[in-house]
Amino acid sequence: MNTPRTFSPRNPWFVSSLLLTLVIAVTSALFGFVLLPQMQANARYTGIWDAICSAAGLVQAAPASDPVMQTSYQTTQVMVTQQMLPHAGAEAIGRGATLALRCTNCHGARGLSQAESPNLAGQYSAVIYKQLLDYKSGARVSAVMTPLVADLADTDMRELAAYYAYLPRLPPYHPASAGPAPVIVVGGAPMRNIAPCGSCHGAMGNKAGAAWLDGQPASYIKAQLRAFATDTRRNDISEQMRNVARNMTAADIDASARYYANQP
Repeated sequence: MNTPRTFSPRNPWFVSSLLLTLVIAVTSALFGFVLLPQMQANARYTGIWDAICSAAGLVQAAPASDPVMQTSYQTTQVMVTQQMLPHAGAEAIGRGATLALRCTNCHGARGLSQAESPNLAGQYSAVIYKQLLDYKSGARVSAVMTPLVADLADTDMRELAAYYAYLPRLPPYHPASAGPAPVIVVGGAPMRNIAPCGSCHGAMGNKAGAAWLDGQPASYIKAQLRAFATDTRRNDISEQMRNVARNMTAADIDASARYYANQP
């Protein structure tokens, strides 16, 4: 007696399984890519292909009749890259040091604040440059900073950024005696769509445009996280920080601020 091979069209079990799998795949595709999109509220598709593209996450052009919604506030127009600012020479850093004399009351003579303002010493130059541009454009609002940047030219802001980036920053200080790092910093909160703070800020890794946080005053970190969470600070690119801060608890904010502010 000859037994048909497993993967053979003469094997009825193989043929039945293959047909059943194809039926399930086609049914699932029709349900997920055609029926479900059509069932969405306010869904308007020009055809089946339009619905399939939408379900697949492909960007579709808005109908000409749809009004373009504009934000009621100024958003950042700065595109940050790792190569945003070229390496600055000694002359640019020196000019930046002269310009920084106006900044010493809040940010300290060497970029280390005694007034609960952010420490700028050693901060990434792209971060400082972006924030200055945002203050100047109105994307970030401050009663103190806005008038100070009003007369700064683009070259001035680049040289200020170069000077502060040149200064030695406060190193991380997280001894074992201080206890383990907060979970929100090293592990985030995946169920709340929060990435670890350290994956963008500081020693664990740095995302272009993300500030160095070690040594920053705890009160400043808390104030900025709360501002992002309440939508009173809106100059983050693509609302990244607002989306994170909205999902952070008060305990998360306090723990991360204490961790980064810790110094000898």
